[in-house]
Amino acid sequence: MKSPMCSDLAPGQTVQGVFLVQSKDVRQKKTGEPYLSLVLMDRSGEVEAKMWDNVADVAETFDRDDFVRVRGQTLLYQGRTQLTVHSLQRIPEGEVDVSDFLPVSRRAPEEMWRELEQTIASIANPHLKALLHAIFGDREIAEAYRRAPAAKGIHHAWIGGLLEHVLSMCALARFFASHYPGIDLDLLLAGVLLHDIGKIRELEYSRSFSYTVEGGLVGHIQIGLRIVADHLPPDFPPKLRNLLEHLILSHHGQLEFGSPRLPCYPEAMLLHLIDLTDSKMAAIQTSLEREKDSDSVWTGYNAALERSLLDREKYLQQPDPQPRPAPAAGPKQKSSQFAQALLSALDGGKGQ
Repeated sequence: MKSPMCSDLAPGQTVQGVFLVQSKDVRQKKTGEPYLSLVLMDRSGEVEAKMWDNVADVAETFDRDDFVRVRGQTLLYQGRTQLTVHSLQRIPEGEVDVSDFLPVSRRAPEEMWRELEQTIASIANPHLKALLHAIFGDREIAEAYRRAPAAKGIHHAWIGGLLEHVLSMCALARFFASHYPGIDLDLLLAGVLLHDIGKIRELEYSRSFSYTVEGGLVGHIQIGLRIVADHLPPDFPPKLRNLLEHLILSHHGQLEFGSPRLPCYPEAMLLHLIDLTDSKMAAIQTSLEREKDSDSVWTGYNAALERSLLDREKYLQQPDPQPRPAPAAGPKQKSSQFAQALLSALDGGKGQ
C-alpha cells in the first residue's frame, strides 16, 4: 500500500507521495499570475491542493486522471486539511498499483452479490423474476454492476457503491412494505434493483469517477430503460412493463431533479423516498467520516447537502459551558422623584 494515504494527512506535515489527479483547474491570482487548483485522491479519500509557484513549468505536463508525485506542505484551511504543492511530476501508470487509488466498498463484493441473488430468488412474481434473471445473468452487466459506483461524488462514490446502495435500499423496501398495507414488494424490489442500472454505462470508473459520452448525452434513466427493453422476455405483460418503467422514470421524484415523470403510484413514491433517504444518509456519513480528525464539531460546507454538518459525538464530548456568576449586588439606589410620582399616580394616590 502506498504512503502517505489521503486519510493520513493532517495540518503541519511535509508530504512526499503519489496521488491521482481527480480535478485540475488553472486559475488566476489577484496579481494575474496563474495558480493550480487540484483535487488529489487515493482510495482512502481526497485532498484539496494548491500550487502557487512555477505553474507555467508543470501545467501542461499532466492532466486529470494522471498519477503525479508531489512534494508539499499541509495546512488547515476553513476547517479542512489542504496541501500546498511545491513540486509535481507526472509518473507512468506502470509505476503504481492502481488499486491504491480508487475507493472501494467496505463490504466484500462476493458477499453483496450473494445477497442480491437471494433478493431475486425471494421475488414471487414470475415475470419480474424472469426479467431480473435475464438482466443479472448477462455477464457483462453483472461484472459492471459489481464494480460501479452509485454516483460520481455525492453518495456511495466508490467501487461497489451501486451494489451497496441497492442492497441498503432493499432492506428499507422490506420495512416500508411491511409497514404500509397493500404494497407490492416484488414490484418495489424490482424497481430498487433496476432504478440505477443505467449507471453501469453512465459512469466511467477505471480511474477517477467521471461521465461517459453516453452518460453525458443520454443519462442513466434512459440507459436503464434501454437495458430493460433489451432483456425483456417476449411474454412480459405490457401493463407490468408500464409500471416498472415508471419506477425507473420517476425515481428522482421531481422534474427539476431529472425525473421525466413524477411518482404516480405508491410503490413509485416509496422508491423515490427510499432512494432519497439512503443517498442522503450515505452523503452525511461520508462527510462526517472524512472530517473525523478535525477539531471542529462542524464539517466544512457540503455543497451537495447545502449545509455544514454537526458531529454529534464530538459535540457531546465537549465540556459544558460554565454558568456565568451572578452579578454582585450593589448598593440599593434611591428612586428618582419622577419614579416615585409615577408609582403614586398608578396607585391612585393610595400611597400618599
